Parts: sequence; C-alpha cells; structure tokens
Amino acid sequence: MKDKIHPAYHKITVVMTDGTSFETKSTWGKEGASMRLDIDPKTHPAWTGVRQSIDRGGRVQRFKDRFGMTGTATAAMGAGIKSSGAKPEDKPAKAAAKKN
Repeated sequence: MKDKIHPAYHKITVVMTDGTSFETKSTWGKEGASMRLDIDPKTHPAWTGVRQSIDRGGRVQRFKDRFGMTGTATAAMGAGIKSSGAKPEDKPAKAAAKKN
C-alpha cells in the first residue's frame, strides 16, 4: 500500500443496543473509540423476523385529518358521488320518468 493515502485502520469497541460489546478493527473514529449502535441484528426486524406494528393511521386517514375532511363531503368522496345535493335514490326515479 502507498503511504499516506489510506485511512488509519485501528481497533474500536462496538456496543450493541442491549449493552454487549465486541472489539473489531475499523477506519471509523480513533484508536480505542467506542461506537454505540442504535440498530443492530439483535433488534432490527430485518434480522429478527419480528415486525413491529405502529398504528399511525392509513394514508387516507392522515390526509383527511390534515385537511379537515369529515362528515358528508368525505362520505361523498368515498362513495364516488358528487356532492351536488342530489340524493342517490333520486337519480333512478328521474331517469325512469324521462323514459316514459
């Protein structure tokens, strides 16, 4: 290796989330530094297979909460009905009247 172009490779201590630690070599930090992990293989769902479900509400609910959409306007949007004031049961009667 060429001199003065590579980072220093030294021993550090890695501390896991549960407090256990191990020593390894790294270019991170300085000699004898201690790296504390926020996420490690003992706690992260990618390694444990245990999924932590946090109820944050769905995207639609967060949108409605953010923009204050509640009541009949929200129900009309969800049903695909324009909120023109006409009731859904009025439309078939009008269509039947035009055919006669």
